[in-house]
Amino acid sequence: MDKENLSAQRDQVGGDHEHHHDHSSCGCSHEHHHDHSSCGCGHEHHHDHGGCGCGHEHHHDHGSCGCGHEHHHDHGSCGCGHEHHHDHGGCSCGHDHNHEQDPAEVRRELLTLGVGAALLIAGLLLRALLPGIPWVSTAVLLAAFAAVAAEIVIQAVGNIRHGDVFGESFLMTIAGIGAVCIGEIPEGVMVFLLYRLGEYLQTKAVSSSRKSISALLDVRPDHANLLENGESREVEAESVSVGQTILVRPGEKVPLDGVVLRGASQLDTAALTGESMPREITSGQQVMAGCINLSGALEIRVEKSFGESTASKILEMVENASEKKASSEKFITRFARVYTPIVCLAAAVVALLPPLAGLMSWERSVYSALCFLVISCPCALVISVPLSFFAGIGRASREGVLVKGGNHLETLAEAQIVAFDKTGTLTEGRFSVSECHPAEGISRERLLELTALAECRSTHPIAQSILAAWGGQADEARLSDYQEVPGHGVAVSVDGQRIVAGKSDYLTELGISVPDMPSTAATAVCAALDGVYLGVILLRDAPKEDAKGAISALRALGVDRTAMLSGDSAPVVEEIAREIGLDQAVGGLLPQDKLTELEKLRSRLTGKGKLLYAGDGINDTPVLAAADIGIAMGGLGADAAIETADVIIMGDEPSKIAAGIRIARRTNRIAAENIVFAIAVKVLVMILSVLGHIELWAGVFADVGVCMLCVLNTLRINQK
Repeated sequence: MDKENLSAQRDQVGGDHEHHHDHSSCGCSHEHHHDHSSCGCGHEHHHDHGGCGCGHEHHHDHGSCGCGHEHHHDHGSCGCGHEHHHDHGGCSCGHDHNHEQDPAEVRRELLTLGVGAALLIAGLLLRALLPGIPWVSTAVLLAAFAAVAAEIVIQAVGNIRHGDVFGESFLMTIAGIGAVCIGEIPEGVMVFLLYRLGEYLQTKAVSSSRKSISALLDVRPDHANLLENGESREVEAESVSVGQTILVRPGEKVPLDGVVLRGASQLDTAALTGESMPREITSGQQVMAGCINLSGALEIRVEKSFGESTASKILEMVENASEKKASSEKFITRFARVYTPIVCLAAAVVALLPPLAGLMSWERSVYSALCFLVISCPCALVISVPLSFFAGIGRASREGVLVKGGNHLETLAEAQIVAFDKTGTLTEGRFSVSECHPAEGISRERLLELTALAECRSTHPIAQSILAAWGGQADEARLSDYQEVPGHGVAVSVDGQRIVAGKSDYLTELGISVPDMPSTAATAVCAALDGVYLGVILLRDAPKEDAKGAISALRALGVDRTAMLSGDSAPVVEEIAREIGLDQAVGGLLPQDKLTELEKLRSRLTGKGKLLYAGDGINDTPVLAAADIGIAMGGLGADAAIETADVIIMGDEPSKIAAGIRIARRTNRIAAENIVFAIAVKVLVMILSVLGHIELWAGVFADVGVCMLCVLNTLRINQK
């Protein structure tokens, strides 16, 4: 969201009610962008989300390749019905990086390769068998040349007409025709034959990679069983409205997010969360679109439209992730656009200078220049590096870690300090009322009822726990003038009487006399009626099962410091921190205080180290935006937090943060390997070609081989 809207939200939400009230959804249907420069703390925050360092937001240009063609990108079967376009970053290679393999195109390409290879072999045999009539073998070899070269030559001419002079098709055309002109017709045929074979194999490998990744994300069903008057009928999932009831039978995917009204079952959530163990589900619990119903039938009340469902957002995030490029991708884009014209000029020098200096014959010099041109194409870099980050994003998605762009994946790999919210992030977020201390003359039941009425419009786990302990049903008609001051408490009028619930400090600020709170590590919610203190309710929240393991895993990855920043009381926070092994814990923080503590943590960073923050509530939004990488818990997390965050943990397990860092580091390492390997091999082969030690066909083989090896190396990202 823009600065004004974010500022407005902070004014409304401003605090951390770690008690405190996550309303979960902003309620608008708009896309929210977060501004990393205006968090409201008064400090200027600098963030390198991709390494460009300019401080500005970069928009994705789908037409900057320079070839004049539209590049299409196959996301597999996402099921959204839309065509997704992908910018390969301007490789200037001249061929269409369209990795969608149409069966008819595949058959045609294989036929062309087969005919070309057969004619080449036939021509060489005729040259050997009929040396006295060379025109026969020459005619067959020229036919082979025409069969494999025609399409590429036409493509090169078309690219030139669109302003792309230095494309790979152009380089191959010059090399092939040049070989024919100097009498090396078999060499010319081999140039095009090897080039097309390499392109076919490369496209097959890339397409397979993309489809294997995207298939894992094809989690959104297109149909739903709508329940009306006790009967179900199949309808388009898009046509189902919020509030309607759907039926999900065993074996079917949940088409829309909602709450179970009737039934109990087990859900396979692996596609969303990466969890292999089925999740037990019963009435009253929330379910996410994309889960597979394994056993009993479920009646679900729809809470989010098709486009706003969890599965839809996953698909959207992954599809859009390629638009947010890492710094290495941006480097390759800039490198390719400068590099190719330079090597073309260098090839001209190789062709002209040695003969003019009397060092080499014109024929040999031109031949070396042709080899130099073939080898110079930067396709290995331009294809493999973006594919590396796409594969990394896909691999992370399989683990239930959604990364919104290659830039964030790159930054995630440099995690040095990780800070956490408490409730719902490191703890279960399922509070239970442990004690009630009503004031004199107030019964326990009366205290619970009035506090529950004050909290009834909140979706925060603490509010829900108080409502559950009360066990009653709030009559909305009795409620009016609801007000929430995040980080402090809530207030509502019931039958004309004003009920206030929240921290003791909040009640004190309102002029309500509050006795000293009991010394405990529990979370305390005080209540008052018309300015008269009613009592205090104590709740406890246990750490998540994997919280301790998550901290250990981060430490094993070399993370220097882990911290907890919470609005809950200091004793509660410190107790949780000791239990799970955190290095630091600070409690009693409002959102603006969290920002201050975040800056203190940032001052500890060294070198290229980055600061990560993980949270789940609306009140975490400013801190998520201010961190180098904001991580939201996607299961229980508020929509505002999810929109603002750079990374989303779908299963709410903090241990997946370490998994995301591991994948990010592996992705960056493989991308770097591809860059170094491709440049090193190309430089070596180009030097050998200038010295006359490389044949033209071997140059093509080296170019294609490097590209293939880089693509295959990229596929290692998907391995466990």
